[in-house]
Amino acid sequence: MDIEKRKYPIGKFVKPTTITNYMIKMWISDISTFPKRLLSVVENLTDVQLDTPYRPDGWTIRQVIHHCADSHMNSLTRLKLALTENQPTIKPYYEERWAELFDTKNMPIEPSLKMISGIHERWVVLLNNLTEDQYARTFIHPEHGKTFRVDENIGVYAWHCNHHLAHIIGTIQRNSWG
Repeated sequence: MDIEKRKYPIGKFVKPTTITNYMIKMWISDISTFPKRLLSVVENLTDVQLDTPYRPDGWTIRQVIHHCADSHMNSLTRLKLALTENQPTIKPYYEERWAELFDTKNMPIEPSLKMISGIHERWVVLLNNLTEDQYARTFIHPEHGKTFRVDENIGVYAWHCNHHLAHIIGTIQRNSWG
């Protein structure tokens, strides 16, 4: 399989020219269902399987799961900053360094699955109750050197959920674990 396809199994996120309310609803649905979809594909994996990289020189499934907890925790915080401050500059973090920390490489996945479930429950309640004005609020991401709107970031994280789930599912399928 092509290495780029393993790296981006569903392609890279492409911001739509126009973000519609229907798109936002679909993205929120993807975010809402992610914890259960993730659990259903990883709950029976062994430690050996969890420690299998999804691509050469890529993270292990275990690291991907812990990364999702870290990343989505940061995204919820960024959303709250954007909703409560005037165009805040968010704090980026070195996700590749976080992925190398002891907890990410070695811990069982259950604590991160619990985090993902709780974070998503709160995140989705907030997302489902945003106003049009709140969708248009922005934050500055210094790592990317750009301003993100809340509605765009909802799309980015719906993609993020599906992107990493595809990494895991692809690894399971390639190894005939299912």
